[in-house]
Parts: sequence; structure tokens; C-alpha cells
Amino acid sequence: MPLGLRKKKNKSKENSNLVENEEVSGHAGVGKSAVNGGGLPAPPANMRPKLVFHTQLAHGSPTGRIEGFTNVKELYGKIAEAFNLNQDEILFCTLNTHKIDMEKLLGGQIGLEDFIFAHIKGLKKEVEVYKAEEALGLTITDNGAGYAFIKRIKEGSVMDGVKVICVGDHIECINGKNIVGMRHFEVARMLKELPKDQSFTIKLMEPMKAFEMLEPRSRGGGGGGKSSGDGKIGTGRETLRLRSKGPATVEEMPSEFEEKAVKKVDDLLESYMGIRDTELAATMVEVGRDKKNPDEFAMALDEALGDFAFPDEFVFDVWGAIGDAKQGRF
Repeated sequence: MPLGLRKKKNKSKENSNLVENEEVSGHAGVGKSAVNGGGLPAPPANMRPKLVFHTQLAHGSPTGRIEGFTNVKELYGKIAEAFNLNQDEILFCTLNTHKIDMEKLLGGQIGLEDFIFAHIKGLKKEVEVYKAEEALGLTITDNGAGYAFIKRIKEGSVMDGVKVICVGDHIECINGKNIVGMRHFEVARMLKELPKDQSFTIKLMEPMKAFEMLEPRSRGGGGGGKSSGDGKIGTGRETLRLRSKGPATVEEMPSEFEEKAVKKVDDLLESYMGIRDTELAATMVEVGRDKKNPDEFAMALDEALGDFAFPDEFVFDVWGAIGDAKQGRF
């Protein structure tokens, strides 16, 4: 198993909200987010934040109001209740845009002024693909509630040539094997292990689209591309942090230091382990924020994220990235 990704502690597995795995990298790294949709039972209703969020179905609907959730699964349940849907109809959510914009995916945090758009199941499709290269060129992510879907398609890759397969498509089945309920890294591993120079069959479910979103796939984006309203609807600087252990909490938006450090650590995760996971990167930055030296940081990181068994050189580089961010060197 590459890069020291060995099981180091026997801990129960947890579902993360939105994490991703780069299939194109050739590593099937196991990602686990600190913020997730599984874990302990939901806290009593009187412990939950009394915050109200507005939501619509991405393909068009009246506006609904939701409150009293602590994780992604509960959020999906509240949206389903608001629109009289089955919860398993919801594929993923975007913030402040109805388009399939992978830069606006809902993860472990929701700004208090964010507007939630829920993307639900649309058309089914079954495609036969010839695997001409070892890497198909997909980035796979999951919604934390059992659905893996395509986050990015690398330009010029095998999958880029199959225009019927699009960003945002939920992967249901590979060569007859149902993968609903599998994590993103498991799906990426299955695709990686498919034999080269052979064809395979993949069944997908695309999100339901509004009429104006029905247009050719754009490179590097999803659906209709970027929304014209990329900014937040309001100007609030607070965010609701979704948690599996205990109630959701209201926190300040990440500082400039945190944003830069998380981005750099996320880049290091991709370089060393073949995964991108902003929630994991944020946890590592939080662990290293007040540590005085790399040894102290390494010990704290092992305590918090020992299952990953990060190699020493990776831990050292992460410590350096956090220090650079503190000093404003990038």
C-alpha cells in the first residue's frame, strides 16, 4: 500500500460530507473527513441551532425553509420533507447557484446567508467505454449519504472523449456491480483496477436540469458552467459547521491564513496521496495552528488522524506549509 497508507488504529469508519479522490493519480487513497454525516445519534432537538435556511430544487421549485439539522444526511431529510420527496432522490447540493458548479458544492459548512439548491435524480444512462489508458481522467467525490458522482473530467482524457458522461453524474453501476453506498475512494479504486485495452459498462444518473441548463458540456466545469451569481446572497461572515458528534455550531468564516493554509495542505494531499479533501486539510491546519515545533505537531496529528499513518516527509511539509501561511509567505 503506497505512501504509508496503512491501518494504524482500529477505529470505526465514518462517512465524510464531501470529500474527493483523484482517480487520475493512480492512488486509491482512503480519505476520512473530520466533519461527517455518520457517527453518534443526532442530539436532542433543543440542542440544535435555531437557524433557518432557504432552499430550492435546482431544476426549479418554490422556495422552502429548513432548520434543525446537524449533518448532511439530516439536511437531505429536511429538504426532502420540504418538497415531499424521498430522501434518496437528492444527489448533492450547491450553494448560491442552481447550476452544477463543482466549486460551489455543499460540504461541511454552510454560510448563514447561503441559499441551498438541491440537485435531484434525472435521466438514467448506460454507456460502454473502451479503457485505452490506465487513468480514465475522472475525479470522484461523494455526498456523504451513499452517492458517488463525477466532480471533474480531465481535458483530453479517455472520459473527456465520451461526451454523454458529464460532471455531476452519479455512478450507479460498473460492469453490473451496484456501487450505491460505496465511498468515493472505493469507486475510484474500482475504475483504476479495470483492465486496460478492454471495454466496460457504466450506469449513471444525471441530475435533473432546468431547460436553460440543457447545453453541451463545457470543459473543466459542469452542466451550465459558472453561475453569474457566484457571490453570496448576503454579506454574513458566519458559517454553520455540521458535525456528527454533538450539535452543529456557528463559527466565524475562515480567516485569510486558514484559507491559504488549507489550500496548500490540500495540494500536498494530492501530491503525496492522490486525494483532495478540504475537510481533512482544514483539520490538519487546525491541529497545527498552536503547535510550537514539528515534533509537537507530528504527535498531535498522530493522535487526531493516526489511521492515515502519514509519512514523515509529508508531515514535515504540512508543518512548513502552515508556518508559511502564518508568516504570509504565500
